[in-house]
Amino acid sequence: MIIWLNGTGGVGKTTTANELVKLVPASRIFDAEWVGGMLMRVTDLPRLGDFQHWPPWRHLVVETATQLLNYVGGILVATQPVFVEEYWTEIRSRLEKAGVQVHHVVLHADHDTLVKRIEGDTEENTAFPDSRQWRLDHLAALEGALPWLDQAGDVIDTTHVDAAEVARLIADKYRLL
Repeated sequence: MIIWLNGTGGVGKTTTANELVKLVPASRIFDAEWVGGMLMRVTDLPRLGDFQHWPPWRHLVVETATQLLNYVGGILVATQPVFVEEYWTEIRSRLEKAGVQVHHVVLHADHDTLVKRIEGDTEENTAFPDSRQWRLDHLAALEGALPWLDQAGDVIDTTHVDAAEVARLIADKYRLL
């Protein structure tokens, strides 16, 4: 099983994932961004502005998640925004074809809260050193994706709810405890 936490930077995906794996036995975090970080080191790939535009990223995310689940079992908690509906459909359908149950959770917060959280983030992402500015620059992508995300996943508003409570809501919804 995969619990896929989708949503823009600053919404609480990583913090919620950390809380969720504390609650749910045999669960672990799978950060699909690191697959993109690996591919970014390949010098001959076309620079398309986002590693998600590379078909190998989507394929490798599915393959890596599937291999991990086959090897260690349990539940993966994936933390990765996917705002292109075609990409999400591809990832989800490939995972399901591989026999992986997918629960898609879309974390959301109001714009001002997101900006405040991103600007206040003190953790530097070693794979993506300019991630704070990148997240600020991509807030609009979430707004454009909200209509289909609202239909494709279970939306949880994190504006006034801390990550521990969000994790509890997710665990309860999918009967993970």
